[in-house]
Amino acid sequence: MEIKYLGHAAFVVISDSGLKIITDPYGTSPDLTYGEINEPADVVTVSHDHFDHCNVAAVGGNPRVLRRAEVSTAKGVRFKGVASYHDDEGGRMKGNNIIFCFEVDGVKVCHLGDLGHVLDDKQKAEIGRVDVLLVPVGGYYTIDAKTATEVCDQLKPGVIIPMHYRTNKGLPNIAGVEEFLRGKDKVKWLDTSQVEFKAGELPNAGQIIVLKPAL
Repeated sequence: MEIKYLGHAAFVVISDSGLKIITDPYGTSPDLTYGEINEPADVVTVSHDHFDHCNVAAVGGNPRVLRRAEVSTAKGVRFKGVASYHDDEGGRMKGNNIIFCFEVDGVKVCHLGDLGHVLDDKQKAEIGRVDVLLVPVGGYYTIDAKTATEVCDQLKPGVIIPMHYRTNKGLPNIAGVEEFLRGKDKVKWLDTSQVEFKAGELPNAGQIIVLKPAL
């Protein structure tokens, strides 16, 4: 399977058979200037209904849209939506957030959406094993570098891919990825937006991979 980083919190997960899953498609704005999403997909996951995560209309094809904290099957893939919050006050400030976990070609992916807090024991148990963790690190709207590190320590994924951080096209109020990477030694910067993973050939000790946004 392959993972392609579009930008912000949007990824395309592509199975070996060509199935495409898009996470949190963004809408552009004067502050969020990544290119328009024009990828087709079979399934779209939406962590919450803020414009920079729920632009389903931008996705081509006729995708099945998942936006609830429940277990469901779409296009033959089992998805688990785990209830969480957009802030560290039980959602009182920014509302709810859904963490989506799914397995493609034997690789378990977890997209944390706009998570705003460390995980509790129930959430950790619901998420379970993670091969590839897509984690927000920019702070302000989501967990910051310190809390993102704590969440990674909680889940112990094989691979960590940062998202939702400041770039020359990203939201201006959030931090760059460098704060999250500071002091960490298992870091690979790739000059590409896409990376391939195979079950049984994954790191098992928190390898961080920084992808270049495609858009």
